[in-house]
Amino acid sequence: MSTIFKRIIDREIPADIIYEDDRCLAFRDVNPQAPTHVLVIPKKEITSIDALAEEDGELVAHLWQVIRKLARELGVAGSGYRVVVNNGPNGGQTVDHLHFHLLGGRPMTWPPG
Repeated sequence: MSTIFKRIIDREIPADIIYEDDRCLAFRDVNPQAPTHVLVIPKKEITSIDALAEEDGELVAHLWQVIRKLARELGVAGSGYRVVVNNGPNGGQTVDHLHFHLLGGRPMTWPPG
């Protein structure tokens, strides 16, 4: 069964997509935890950080570059932002598809949760 993110990639479920290229997709979170809350996902189906293969290094570097680009475009780069990747049930991962949360537009607290 496809994850919700795979279904967004395949356009089976609508999303507020703000960026797309041949390797990844970025869209606004439907339950935002900050004024700016965007999810950046690879189009390649990778379940988690632990499922990354050695050959995924270039893809991961690309995802980070997209995150940096989006932070600038969304106006949060200057004031600061947080990038969160949850891994596994105790890490808070609820969708088995690697994804990065880009959060900004408000002060972040520590520890996060």
